[in-house]
Amino acid sequence: MQAQGGVVDRSGVLAKLGRAGPGAVLELGCGERKRRADAVGIDQRALSGVDLVGDVFDVLAALPGACAIEVTSSHFVEHVSDPRRLLFELARVLRPGGRLEIVAPHFSNDYFHSDYTHSKPFGLYSLSYLAHDPIFRRRVPHYETPAPFTLRRADLVFRSLSAFPVRRLLRRPIGLVVNLSRWTREFYEENLCWLLPCYEIRFELVRDADGDS
Repeated sequence: MQAQGGVVDRSGVLAKLGRAGPGAVLELGCGERKRRADAVGIDQRALSGVDLVGDVFDVLAALPGACAIEVTSSHFVEHVSDPRRLLFELARVLRPGGRLEIVAPHFSNDYFHSDYTHSKPFGLYSLSYLAHDPIFRRRVPHYETPAPFTLRRADLVFRSLSAFPVRRLLRRPIGLVVNLSRWTREFYEENLCWLLPCYEIRFELVRDADGDS
């Protein structure tokens, strides 16, 4: 176990990430159990599934550039006060063509509003403000230079917690209909989201090649 700049390396992964190789998979906010066994787990809490312990910005700063081919996070980014800064840090550690998956509570989810640690809401267009978006008809402005990512998918996920199995079953066909097309997703969020709240949203982005715009 080693400490570096406020980051505790519990598995000795920092030295490995600095070597040439196929590239790592990083999981932000992994908690006690990583979703992928081969991922490098990152969390501010020293839980059983965590390889690198520390604030996410401190951990990313400790990683060498272009060391990762994929970054995933689930119900993490809504806790981050500066998502734009996070995207730029992830762009530094991801190789061009690398994949970024972000899963976050949808803004219509009651659980989002009841958790006092959540700082940012997310909807279909949230990352369109921060990255290049070729998929949605509704165009949104870039108030600042976008991060070097291109949005590939934004899917609305309808489910309930395992404690509510009947609700979970009923929500599945809603998700199938809503995600039929870009039009149905946009129509749902503009007109129906407060009648049939969405549980979470799943974004998939690709790291642009240097020089892409």
